[in-house]
Amino acid sequence: MKHQQSGATRLIFTVSTLLFCSLLHGQSKRDTTSYIQTIDIYTGKTDTVLAINTHFEAPNWHPDNYLILNSRGKLQAIDLATKKIRAINTGTTGALNNDHGISPDKKWLAISHNVPDDTSGKSYKSAIAVLPIGGGEPRRVTPLVPSYWHGWSADGTTLAYCAERNGNYDIYTIPAAGGIERRLTDAEGLDDGPDYSADGRFIYFNSYRTGHMQVWRMGADGSNPEQLTSDDYSNWFPHPSPDNKWIVYISYTSDEKQDHLFGKNVRLRLMDTRTKAIRDLTPVFYGGQGTINVPSWSADSRKIAFVSYRVR
Repeated sequence: MKHQQSGATRLIFTVSTLLFCSLLHGQSKRDTTSYIQTIDIYTGKTDTVLAINTHFEAPNWHPDNYLILNSRGKLQAIDLATKKIRAINTGTTGALNNDHGISPDKKWLAISHNVPDDTSGKSYKSAIAVLPIGGGEPRRVTPLVPSYWHGWSADGTTLAYCAERNGNYDIYTIPAAGGIERRLTDAEGLDDGPDYSADGRFIYFNSYRTGHMQVWRMGADGSNPEQLTSDDYSNWFPHPSPDNKWIVYISYTSDEKQDHLFGKNVRLRLMDTRTKAIRDLTPVFYGGQGTINVPSWSADSRKIAFVSYRVR
């Protein structure tokens, strides 16, 4: 089903639905309707690719006209023309979370998944692995948990991720082929969501180092961190466009501290990388965790895929 709207009503949700849903943010995701949507950053036109009564999260946009999303720990591909859903084989690896993405050459997938036999004693046991884009048995990349993938370097050689080591969540990189991880941030508080610019110069990320979650960027080697947003929103998951002209990110309308929960009032915002000017890309809608955790730009840098929700 395709749903098209324009102007302030172009998303599925009315104000009354938002107010109702805001009371239900603690409700189980089992009662969720997911609206898998795309938005044109120039016209504001929003299309609903699919509305489905189960929980889908974190779309990646493949140039061959399909989206890759997580649903209940499994990867699913949705054809944008036919709306057909097919499962992506991840071999013996199960319990995937919503941190996954496509390599620059479009031949590989990075995934983050729970490792049930990990003996570290950590509460969260997410590790990063890579597998062929068409599916197959994953190869583990990060030896330590928890590690959550978020970015792939422009040359395809390096993965960027958020990881907890010694009680603090920071940004790390590791060779995609495996090897020794490198810590890029050491500020107190959460650093998360690292995503490389297409030219390889920068890593964009969100950080709580000032006591409020804002968007930052740094050199790809971790040098010269620079704060890019400074407002009352809680700003998460900045994703640079393939043409390096834009940054899209998700803003919680309330101060969520270091959390990025499902079931909150959010909007997508767009930053011009040259002027640093910011504008609202969407009105407020019901979303949060799962809406836009990972890179979701179309190859032509014109559209973004995201997920909004309704809880019954």
